[in-house]
Amino acid sequence: MSRNLLVAWQLMRSGFRRHSAYRAAAVAGALTNTVFGAIKASITLGALASAGGHIAGYDSRSAMTYVWLTQALIAPVNLFYWNEIGERVRSGDIAIDLARPVNTQIAYLFTDLGRAAFEILPRGLPPLLIGAVTTGIHVPNDPVVWGVGLLSILLGICVSYACRFLINLTSFWLLETRGVQTLYLVASNIFCGLLIPVHWFPPSLQTLAHATPFPSILQTPVDVLSGRYTGGAVAAALLTQTLWFIGMMFAGHVLMRRGRRVLVVQGG
Repeated sequence: MSRNLLVAWQLMRSGFRRHSAYRAAAVAGALTNTVFGAIKASITLGALASAGGHIAGYDSRSAMTYVWLTQALIAPVNLFYWNEIGERVRSGDIAIDLARPVNTQIAYLFTDLGRAAFEILPRGLPPLLIGAVTTGIHVPNDPVVWGVGLLSILLGICVSYACRFLINLTSFWLLETRGVQTLYLVASNIFCGLLIPVHWFPPSLQTLAHATPFPSILQTPVDVLSGRYTGGAVAAALLTQTLWFIGMMFAGHVLMRRGRRVLVVQGG
């Protein structure tokens, strides 16, 4: 057990150090998230004004909290294009990963957690602070809300990783996965609540969104941290995230085993 914990810790450290090396990129990313957050905030306020000040339980303060929390969490949960596994399959370097005495799926999970631990401060905190100063946001004063909110963010990161890993595994059969990656990027950005809250969707589209793991990546952490969910609803939200994480990891495990059978690496 102690050896496994040490390996997990070292993998997280490596993920943190790898991404902390690109500090200028982190600053540029924070600036970009802040600018787009300001644009998104103005559009959202305009939509609220045209709807009489309320949409699906959101007023101006809760809507601004949603806007700036989503902008702050974009990088930690990684809603961007990620094709590291796919590229390693194409180059043959995946053979090195498979030969290591550590489960490939778990190893990349802890490395990704290290990445997220770095991203949350330089890329997540500045947009949130600027949003609090410019438009105002709702800040929970209950430490329990902060605790379950951070847990929900952690689960969102894990669900996001499990989905991205699963998509990358299609490279065992396709080699070129840019089409699949693009479709995933479009679907996840819509249904996770990045563009508009899932609660603003028509009922049929809400049902479709909740039939996917995407709301658990972003919408649920935002709802928990902003205090939209209380009591039993918080427990149900965390349970949903946990089940999606387990389900997607299991699907990735099965697909990984099948992919290894069809993998051909040039030179052996």
